[in-house]
Amino acid sequence: MQRGEIWVANLNPNKGDEIGKARPVVILQADEVLESALATVVVVPLTTQYRPAFKTLRIEIAPRDRLLKTCYAMAEHPRALDRRRLGEGPLTQLLEDEMHALERSLKAVMGLL
Repeated sequence: MQRGEIWVANLNPNKGDEIGKARPVVILQADEVLESALATVVVVPLTTQYRPAFKTLRIEIAPRDRLLKTCYAMAEHPRALDRRRLGEGPLTQLLEDEMHALERSLKAVMGLL
């Protein structure tokens, strides 16, 4: 598992407006932390639904390798998951420009700009 890879994760059970179901997620956590004994991993879920209202927060990821559809990384929904929630992967790896765009969106969501 490496930063920028896309894996499938089971996000159920969800509460309220949290993102749920089994879906692809982008691994955000630094590789050094991923290699540690920490039992959780920080991710951002993907969706196939394009929503113009969230255009500045969601990063488009074109289909490639084992990611079969165009997806959008939802920077407004970062979360830590127990590693046992992660299943199939990696499906693909983010390109450098996609990772930079996701980092910018995450900074905006967290007020770090």
